[in-house]
Amino acid sequence: MGIVRMKRENAEKLEQYIAEFYQDLSRVRTDKWNYEDGCLLIAAIQLYEATGNIRFRDFVVEYIGEYVTGEGEILHYKKEDYKLDDVNPGRAVLFAYEQTGEERFRKAMELLMSHLKEQPRTKAGNFWHKKIYPNQVWLDGLFMAQPFYMAHNTKFGGKDQYVDICGQFQVVREKMLNQEKGLYYHGYDESRSIFWANQETGCSANFWLRAMGWYLVSLVDTMEEMDGRVYDHFRQLADIYKEALAGILRYQDPVSGLFFQVVDHGELQGNYLESSGSAMVAASVLKACRLKVLLEEKYRPLGEGILDSLIERKLVDGHLMDSCSVAGLGPKEGRRDGSIEYYLSEPIKADDGKGVAATFMAYAQYLKLRQ
Repeated sequence: MGIVRMKRENAEKLEQYIAEFYQDLSRVRTDKWNYEDGCLLIAAIQLYEATGNIRFRDFVVEYIGEYVTGEGEILHYKKEDYKLDDVNPGRAVLFAYEQTGEERFRKAMELLMSHLKEQPRTKAGNFWHKKIYPNQVWLDGLFMAQPFYMAHNTKFGGKDQYVDICGQFQVVREKMLNQEKGLYYHGYDESRSIFWANQETGCSANFWLRAMGWYLVSLVDTMEEMDGRVYDHFRQLADIYKEALAGILRYQDPVSGLFFQVVDHGELQGNYLESSGSAMVAASVLKACRLKVLLEEKYRPLGEGILDSLIERKLVDGHLMDSCSVAGLGPKEGRRDGSIEYYLSEPIKADDGKGVAATFMAYAQYLKLRQ
């Protein structure tokens, strides 16, 4: 099977979009420490690694420099909220420290690591998604926390937490995978007390594409941060990844190669081919090929084909279309109930940061494979 290259016009269109996006900080926030910008920073790091273009490095260091004080405090961040979302930009803090050696960045990195050490957990050992969501595990949270946790533990922590990090993925597989469909539920409540949770399984009701996307990317990003000599843990996550990928590929749209907002109900009126989750699938596949988790000859055309189709169909007149704005579960009854109707009711945005970042991550992995 031959390698599928992106069409030249699609690559050029995407590169222009990337250049415009990272020319300054105008498209990110400077008044809220947030995971969405964290995703854009992670994408910039990957683009820097893929291209060597100093603009991407400087973008990350400048952004983090706006938030981290001389004493290593992080502006607009509240550790006491214990939100896994707030840990996600920690990967950029770690990068800024490695690039500059500035002590303030090291202190900020350790502050976020102390957050994880104190994060409330389920009885099975998984981080709560947020303090306000007791006993709940969401697929999103694995992306927010585990790659940073693994990177810090590998580089600064003595590699003594691999069992904990990988074990959280294993518990998620045991609790949240629907074996028949091959898909993971968005959320799980260990206490089964929240209104959206199935009383027998504790899981939410349906399969949201971006949740699956977060999960797939979290696995490959965590594997990339591992010491490769710790083979058993790497293989544990690789096996989970390959199983999850096989599951979602059963629902790939045969015409476009993309994936639907509600993954397993492409036939429903109002369901749509969603950009951010489709890009995450592509990013994970291309990185998994580079990490030798997947057979490159077989899977690289798949990842490149998804990315090419995404740019062809969704990057229109300088705007990335059709990303779900946001989706969650609870906490108030009657809203965000995990139903199909709910996932299809959330606003659809152009140039949504999560979709943009995922697309840039996928392109960075595309470029790395060509090196």
